[in-house]
Amino acid sequence: MRYAETDQMGFCYYGNYASYFEVARVEALREKNILYKELEHIGVLLPVKKFEITYHQPALYDDLLDIRTQIVQLEGVRIAFEYKTFNEAGVLLNEAYTLLIFVSAKTQKPMPIPEHILSLLSTE
Repeated sequence: MRYAETDQMGFCYYGNYASYFEVARVEALREKNILYKELEHIGVLLPVKKFEITYHQPALYDDLLDIRTQIVQLEGVRIAFEYKTFNEAGVLLNEAYTLLIFVSAKTQKPMPIPEHILSLLSTE
């Protein structure tokens, strides 16, 4: 973690976690051969509807963070992710959840998960 991401106490500023989880989510999708850029190109957006986090321990300046990400819901127009953040000593720092909605860029309305995306996400 970079110095600029800490607060006056030397802890990771809580607002940074939303962007950390975005990176983790993008990488989790990339592992399934789904690129955000390609989703946007075909007119699919994924806005965040819900974000929840529970803090257990603070991340400190210069900690190396390991964010483990898992898709926990995939139905209708929804995809949900759970995150667990660990420091390099393996201490659980926080647990989080995001719910995203598949939205048509054209209509700005929720849309079913496209079939080819669903099939990529459904494979282990």
